[in-house]
Amino acid sequence: MKKSIENISILDACCGGRMFWFDKENPDVLFMDIRDEEHILCDGRKLEVSPDVVGDFRKMPFPDDSFQMVVFDPPHLNKLGSKTWLAKKYGVLLPTWEQDIAEGFSECMRVLKVGGTLIFKWNEHQIKLTDVLKVLPQQPLFGHTSGKHGRTIWMAFIKK
Repeated sequence: MKKSIENISILDACCGGRMFWFDKENPDVLFMDIRDEEHILCDGRKLEVSPDVVGDFRKMPFPDDSFQMVVFDPPHLNKLGSKTWLAKKYGVLLPTWEQDIAEGFSECMRVLKVGGTLIFKWNEHQIKLTDVLKVLPQQPLFGHTSGKHGRTIWMAFIKK
């Protein structure tokens, strides 16, 4: 573990290459991913997945009620080879994706403080959001679509 959770208010549970963060070294964020690796992508760019904590979003190594905010951006592709550049960049869902997403969501809520916010990002390229929402125990408060084709949805949940 490169950082302690003491005095850290935000958890990125599947940080990958920290692509959407403006400050990729933000001291208020604990970056976690199941991978710790480097790759050269097809266009020659370096991809670095270097989390503060190597961990599985389905079973996080943190106490209950640890963070004020949790960002959950799990892999969203399930139909691609494990050695493709997309798999290296974004990760790949397992055939048990429904159970994995449900467990990950529950873990995010478990480590979130009461009144805290969960930001959940999903891309509908291969699996529709309606199918994902069926495995979650609650509906988002609100959401917003973004991306080149409008397939990425950012959603907000609150822990009561």
